Amino acid sequence: MGREWITLEQRGLSMTLLDDLQWRGMVQEHTPGAEKLLEKGPVVLYAGFDPTASSLQLGNLVPIMLLLHFQRRGHKPIALVGGATGMIGDPSGKSAERVLLSPDDVQKNLAGFKKQLEKILDFDCGGSSAEIMNNYDWFKSFGYIDFLRDAGKHLTINYMTAKESVKQRMETGLSYTEFSYQLLQAYDFVWLHKNKNCTFQVGGSDQWGNMTSGTELVRRMLGKEAHALTCPLLTKADGAKFGKTAAGEKIWLDPKMTSPYKFYQFWLNAADDDAAQFIRIFTLLPREEIEHIEKRHAEAPHKRVLQKAVAKDITCRVHSEDDYKAAVDASEVLFGKGTTGALKKLSERDFLSMFDGVPKSTIAKSLLESGTPVIDLLAVHTRIFQSKGEARRMLAGGGVSINKQKIIDIDTKISTGHLLNKRYILVQRGKKNYYVIIAE
Repeated sequence: MGREWITLEQRGLSMTLLDDLQWRGMVQEHTPGAEKLLEKGPVVLYAGFDPTASSLQLGNLVPIMLLLHFQRRGHKPIALVGGATGMIGDPSGKSAERVLLSPDDVQKNLAGFKKQLEKILDFDCGGSSAEIMNNYDWFKSFGYIDFLRDAGKHLTINYMTAKESVKQRMETGLSYTEFSYQLLQAYDFVWLHKNKNCTFQVGGSDQWGNMTSGTELVRRMLGKEAHALTCPLLTKADGAKFGKTAAGEKIWLDPKMTSPYKFYQFWLNAADDDAAQFIRIFTLLPREEIEHIEKRHAEAPHKRVLQKAVAKDITCRVHSEDDYKAAVDASEVLFGKGTTGALKKLSERDFLSMFDGVPKSTIAKSLLESGTPVIDLLAVHTRIFQSKGEARRMLAGGGVSINKQKIIDIDTKISTGHLLNKRYILVQRGKKNYYVIIAE
């Protein structure tokens, strides 16, 4: 049976798909005739993902969101993981050849991708159900001579070296292995067209050369029509690379590599100009609602309405609503609105994520079993204060909190009952200085 063609009215969508993507800032360029193809009915499309890490990262979210927008209009998305091409490495945007992956590395990374993609795309919605595929499945038995004869003869050296990604690397040195990447990726489109009736590819603008090689190879080998659409590569308003924290850490979709709290904080801390871009690209909110949120934000920027809307939508989609609520609670604890009770509810993962980078001291848990005077804890066992006198003065002035509770009585004893997650104590000196004591 054919797949159901979902009309704009059925989806409550007023614009065509390409009009909507253009408005959201998600279209860099597309092949001529792409719009007419989409108007005829549902298509099968794909986006490629390079398995060079065990998790997808924020940069991958843009093509994933493109797949999701297409799926919501009745099209069928394929997430193609480059198990074969990932062993070679794409030269696009790279100044040097990357380290080659082993088959075992690729398989491990594939497993991580699958879990993350299944949270965002719908893999059980009839004819429009998403699929995950691995191009190693068709390349593993493709002989070298056969590939050169069947595919290689259709793209000339002149055609391939004219691509910007290749020209840039020709200046610094490009191995034959990397040079062949363009032809291998192009053949993916041929295979998917023949076997899955796939006629459309989406990806980042740095992939335009590889993608148009694919449409050209489809035309030359199959005599069929194929199309491509790219989205802009995101940068922050300050010019920094999208998808990294201020400290330069990558933001991953795997909660073990980037906690949901840190993930939430990335979006919450976005600059206003960035948040205005993010809400269009990374949420499914309709135009009218986005424009209403933008208006509210403009009236009171200090309330960060834009950032909160973006952070909620994306954190719930990539992780879960429970993870979003936990991140909100954690934020309130960190920024002074939380209570001791809220702090105790934090998971160990969220607690450590919140206070990653703050000074830490380790003490023997036995010191707490019968209770340790707070002054000794702060000035002897941990040296959070340089002397007992300094600790005593700060305590008397109400400048010390243990687990978000002010300690004024200098005779207070700290015991195992104060431990968070059975091994941590949070000390706050003044308003902004945090310390974590680890009891082992």
